[in-house]
Amino acid sequence: MSEADATEVRVELGLETVGDLVTYLPRRHQKPGEHAQLGELENDVHVTVFADVVSATSNRMRSRHGTRQEIEISDGSGSLTVTFFNQQWRVKQLQPGQRGMFSGKVKLYRGKPQLTHPDCVLFSEYDTDEGFLEFVKRPLPVYPATAGMQTWRIHQLIVNALDLLPEVPDPVPAEIRAHRFELDYDSAIRRIHQPKTDHDVLSALVTLKFTEAFLLQAALLQQRYVAMANPATPRPLSTDGLVTQLDASLPFSLTEDQHEVGETIAREIATQEPMHRLLQGEVGSGKTLVAVRAMLQVAESGGQSALLAPTEVLANQHLRSITEALGPDLAAQLMPTLLTGSLTKAERQKAMLRLVTGDARIVVGTHALLSEGVEFEDLGLVVIDEQHRFGVEQRETLRRKGKTNPHVLVLTATPIPRTVAMTTFGDLEVSTLRQLPAGRAGISSFVVSLAEHPTWVSRVWERTAEELAAGRQAFVVCPSIEPGENEDSTAMSVAEMLELLQQNPVFRGRKIEPLHGRMSADEKDAVMRHFAAGEIDIVVATTVIEVGVNVPNASVMVVMDADRFGVSQLHQLRGRVGRGEHPGVCLLVTEAPPVSLAYERVSAVADTIDGFELAERDLELRREGDVLGSRQSGGQSSLKVLRVTKDGEVISEARAAAIAFLELDPDLKKAPELKAALRRLSGQVVAHLEMG
Repeated sequence: MSEADATEVRVELGLETVGDLVTYLPRRHQKPGEHAQLGELENDVHVTVFADVVSATSNRMRSRHGTRQEIEISDGSGSLTVTFFNQQWRVKQLQPGQRGMFSGKVKLYRGKPQLTHPDCVLFSEYDTDEGFLEFVKRPLPVYPATAGMQTWRIHQLIVNALDLLPEVPDPVPAEIRAHRFELDYDSAIRRIHQPKTDHDVLSALVTLKFTEAFLLQAALLQQRYVAMANPATPRPLSTDGLVTQLDASLPFSLTEDQHEVGETIAREIATQEPMHRLLQGEVGSGKTLVAVRAMLQVAESGGQSALLAPTEVLANQHLRSITEALGPDLAAQLMPTLLTGSLTKAERQKAMLRLVTGDARIVVGTHALLSEGVEFEDLGLVVIDEQHRFGVEQRETLRRKGKTNPHVLVLTATPIPRTVAMTTFGDLEVSTLRQLPAGRAGISSFVVSLAEHPTWVSRVWERTAEELAAGRQAFVVCPSIEPGENEDSTAMSVAEMLELLQQNPVFRGRKIEPLHGRMSADEKDAVMRHFAAGEIDIVVATTVIEVGVNVPNASVMVVMDADRFGVSQLHQLRGRVGRGEHPGVCLLVTEAPPVSLAYERVSAVADTIDGFELAERDLELRREGDVLGSRQSGGQSSLKVLRVTKDGEVISEARAAAIAFLELDPDLKKAPELKAALRRLSGQVVAHLEMG
């Protein structure tokens, strides 16, 4: 590859080596077949056409910023407009007289068919028309392209690189590959870029999917093997110690799940092998209590536990809940301590002194726990609440504050599908709480469709007022704090809703207060304390109350613009009510059309209160990028060909193979290619986990 080509690849695609380039895989393959005639196109059909460029123009758009490129093409049977946006270089590329292949979906614009941002390959890029026509009979690789480097150019550079490479080294050990009866890695790479048939593509994908799954699992599992090399301090469970005292003081019995998971955790933290466990559970299933029992086991040997919470609201809630659960005697002995960024200098110094002397056996905090200068006398257990809010490095920063390797317990109230757990939390063993404590009255959920019944919103407030009249309390959740914050200015805000509710006659005399992220920590804590004490009737909030908030008297959850939230968020919000003896009601208000995917998501939440069933349904409804990307927001997946929505069996097989191999060769002395591949992958795995 020339220096100019290497620079082009580095600048446009961010790829540094030839190895990076040949593993830059197509996002799909355009199927070969008969091409369509321009005079016979049908709307909303994906077509491939061969045509000549008649004209090419670029104009500024009137209604918004940017430019619009219109390329008129013709094949003799008819003509068609090909449209691009903000790609002025297309006018130079697609000059009149050029002949090429254009592939995309036909859409009508002002009654006329057009292709918008189609894939296109020009005849002039090949030595002869015959060479071009022979090429397009094969499946055509389509790559993630940029404005400066189109798919055909990427393909050209990859083919040139493959011609120079003797063999692409296989990172999967030969004995594993041999047992799978699939293509070797070199053949798979060459076929995915230069397929002659559809079978070439499919057989290459089999190898590439397993390779990607195996490398990811090996990388995750190797992190665990490295952590296990540094022993933890054993924390044995006493038969009549602090855990026994706590259990005896509880006004209820533990569920079978809590007993079973608690016994597993107790066994693990009693050994030198560091525990790395993910505890997932239904909303209200008692995960925090399981964590507190583990903290007490650590405290029995003089050790400390640190609980890292994503928000100050949740940290304060945890501290109050733990202190109440312990009772005055145990609380005085263990001295639960809060460390957050909003503490005064004097409060922070007092908390830091308790940590460094070991007086505080239980510490609850936010990101402030990660700060330089925060020291523990004997950190034995790290508990991470809502892991998806933190990156891997943050978990490791807290873990490294232990003088020996502390045990790690990760909590999540977001049920995780099995394949996602394997790919996102592959370095952790997984425990699950499905049972809910006895005595809960349950929750009824309803979709309030304003698209079909605009007047139903008044019934929402009447129903809420009925619950308040019975002595209950309510949450009303909005997508934004102030009007116009979202791209769509129609989204309901806390400020607008607060004013509407205060002016509504059905709430006359009721105390209604806001709660959102722009309030100070003291203001938020004061609202939650007054609400928990029954002194506030309605809290109008953002998703700051999504997890951990526990007010048993709250029975109504109204979510405005529910279609703007993810399935998991809606399930978490619903879990804030119905936590005591009073039945809960969740009203999901939406203006989404009943036939839309957004409405289907909301409806899925209303149809079941089983979070694990919802997690699987969510996996079906969400785009692939959402699954491993930024939470519930449609971020891009870091995977190339593996699809957690479809490839669960491959991921399971890869995990089993990686476990078996690493148990025999944890240092990878017999697998230099795998070791090199994992070294290259390590930064991507951390980024992948932080996205997850």
